[in-house]
Amino acid sequence: MSKPIVAIIGRQNVGKSTLLNRIAGKPLAIVADLPGTTRDRILAGVSWQGVEFTVVDTGGLELRPHTTIAQGVKDQAEAAITEADVIIFLVDVKDGVMPSDIEIADMLRSSSKPTLLVANKADNARLETEAVEFYQLGVGEPLAISAYHSRGTAELLDKVISRLPTPPPVEAEPEVMKVAIVGRPNVGKSTLLNTLLGEERAIVDEAPGTTRDAIDTPLDFAGQSVLLIDTAGIRRRGRLGVGVERYSVLRALRAIDRADIALLVLDATELITAQDTHIAGYIQQAAKGIVLVVNKWDLATVKSPTECTRYIRSRLKFMPYASVLYISAKFGQGVDKVMPQVCQVYQERLKRLSTAAVNSVAQQAMAAHNLPRIGSKRLKILYATQAEVNPPTFVFFVNDAKLIHFSYRRYLENKLRQAFGFAGTPIRLTFKSRGEPC
Repeated sequence: MSKPIVAIIGRQNVGKSTLLNRIAGKPLAIVADLPGTTRDRILAGVSWQGVEFTVVDTGGLELRPHTTIAQGVKDQAEAAITEADVIIFLVDVKDGVMPSDIEIADMLRSSSKPTLLVANKADNARLETEAVEFYQLGVGEPLAISAYHSRGTAELLDKVISRLPTPPPVEAEPEVMKVAIVGRPNVGKSTLLNTLLGEERAIVDEAPGTTRDAIDTPLDFAGQSVLLIDTAGIRRRGRLGVGVERYSVLRALRAIDRADIALLVLDATELITAQDTHIAGYIQQAAKGIVLVVNKWDLATVKSPTECTRYIRSRLKFMPYASVLYISAKFGQGVDKVMPQVCQVYQERLKRLSTAAVNSVAQQAMAAHNLPRIGSKRLKILYATQAEVNPPTFVFFVNDAKLIHFSYRRYLENKLRQAFGFAGTPIRLTFKSRGEPC
């Protein structure tokens, strides 16, 4: 199941990014933040009271800042209403009700999406009382908060999780490799899907998927049952405005959450854009396998795969394990390598190691590198084991988990990869202090 999406919408300068940063920056059991190339965080995975969801800052997803404010606000709000499970409608208590607030409220009243009206910048008790002005918007009771000073944010999160959809009961499913085809508009996702299906000619049927504008297509590839999750419907016909472009990433998130492996399709004429990086970061955050597929290779101006791969890796330094394929889906060039590569990554995700093998690597790693220390206290790895597969997850029992530094975590990950591979997939490392429950 994909994580629910909570979108923060509102006109400019009401504090959307501040609210996201507040939620993601305080010790609220944050799962992870999406690494990106822009200065502003655009989304964060959050766990509150044991409920996990993704919070999206619509302002941070601004891709074309030269658009007019009015059109940008309208496109942004429309897209958020379409994609989100819960909407935080943020207004500014200091400014009072503005025309743009009224325009957004009109759209919200005509939708069926759960909406929380939140009056931000209520930095003191006097400003809190002024939030009553927003009752006139007709979208419910305003909740006064100060994202900057962290006033009322815990109550807001309580209200958010109370409005999230109830997940359906988990049913046992047959072993199927789920592959999401994701990427920006016009990179060739539909063409790649059609070429893959045309070559294999083993389609069972085509059925509508559970995510909006996605098609789930069962496929048999060399005896492996595959479910291709197509997100080619990212663009709506006749609605190609910046708001729709901005929110195409949300549909990718839903598909990625459901998948085991993501095919991130890049355009050889552009290679890596900021939005590509955002999507790649979410794939890593969700601990999904990945294959980078550079499409339209027939149109590339630089014909050196080595040079292009070097550039791609420089932009995606956080996933050096990702393989890169160069194809032309239109002409079928290189497409025959895609599914074998996907299957290889899937097998890496299912790889299970004995505790003895993991412990051996852990002991060798301790012997070959200076152990982290704080004062006179030095880290000691008592033992390590693999807890899960898909994604590969390892638990290290240590004398004090507080001694683990990010660099040493990366060092241990590299040692595991050198010993066992895990190409194409992130691996998760968990550190538990002696006596800490599993």
